[in-house]
Amino acid sequence: MINKSLQTKNSSSSSDPYRVAVIGASGYGGIQTIRLLRDHPGFQITYLAGNRSVGKNWSQLCPFIPLSEDLVIQPVDPERIAENSDFVILSLPNGYASQIVPDLCSRNLRIVDLSADYRYQSLDQWSQAYSRESAEFKRTDSDIFSKSVYGLPEWYEKEINRAQLIASPGCYPTASLLPILPFLKQGLIETTGIIIDAKSGTSGGGRNPKQNLLLSECSESIAPYGVIGHRHTSEIELIASEIAGTSIQLQFTPHLVPMVRGILSTVYGRLRDPCLTAEDSRTVLEAFYQSYPCVEILPVGVYPSTKWVRNTNKALISVQVDTRTSQIIFISVIDNLIKGQAGQAIQSLNILANYPSEMSLPLLTSYP
Repeated sequence: MINKSLQTKNSSSSSDPYRVAVIGASGYGGIQTIRLLRDHPGFQITYLAGNRSVGKNWSQLCPFIPLSEDLVIQPVDPERIAENSDFVILSLPNGYASQIVPDLCSRNLRIVDLSADYRYQSLDQWSQAYSRESAEFKRTDSDIFSKSVYGLPEWYEKEINRAQLIASPGCYPTASLLPILPFLKQGLIETTGIIIDAKSGTSGGGRNPKQNLLLSECSESIAPYGVIGHRHTSEIELIASEIAGTSIQLQFTPHLVPMVRGILSTVYGRLRDPCLTAEDSRTVLEAFYQSYPCVEILPVGVYPSTKWVRNTNKALISVQVDTRTSQIIFISVIDNLIKGQAGQAIQSLNILANYPSEMSLPLLTSYP
């Protein structure tokens, strides 16, 4: 389903930008989304909404990101959102999006959701992974899952273009899936024994104050969490299984590191062909991502740093092979707030609007 306003604009070849509503404007995801949309020639922010900041001017919340029009934060009202926008980006805590998405869909809006509410294939799958939110929110929207497309642009671009609802991936799944999906697609690695060791900065925990994210708690320290059964494990397994064409179970262990932003994911697998070299593996990755400027494959022996992708929508990937054991090691870095959140959402928005997916997104990496 396409919004009538989009059809009118496309048929008249109007140069007016598409209208975008950002719901959940004052969180990290919302702030980064607004920062990126502000300078986008194809979109205009026309509606900002939230709960805690209703009635405040945007300039009061974020004077460091001035907008051409100092919008007032509005209530989350689907009718008013539909009147003022063509596209909607939802940057809400898990569970909240599900309370308004059905209404937004019924008004023919096209939606990019940053939460996990529609990343799964069914409500039962979501409820198993997000049991705490499932107990808090009464959901009756099981039919909406059929409208949703997983928003990893490098792998689902055609599906995104036709969809009404885009479920933008989590930051950990983005960093972990991009390196291994080409090898699962071609059957080049074993589907058992995959291990993901991932590390994230504190902004991945959101803007709401949490004790474990206080500077005095996490500074000068690194610690694992969610060692068994972390909720992103099921998301990674779901997409990996879909691409591989067979069920995959893997081990995913996240760690909190004392930095603000960035994710480094090291993924281990076993090659099916022991003769495949690191250079061969790099060629596989380059072949898959040659048309996607948001993903860059580094030379063999060059290992990325999170600093290199800070404030960019770039994923940097390196690959190495231990010829003694046929073990393949992928190292992937992204900025969790951009490629892992707001930037990737705008990639999907670009695709929905028939723009190049990387349009107006920061891609210049900072090599040392």
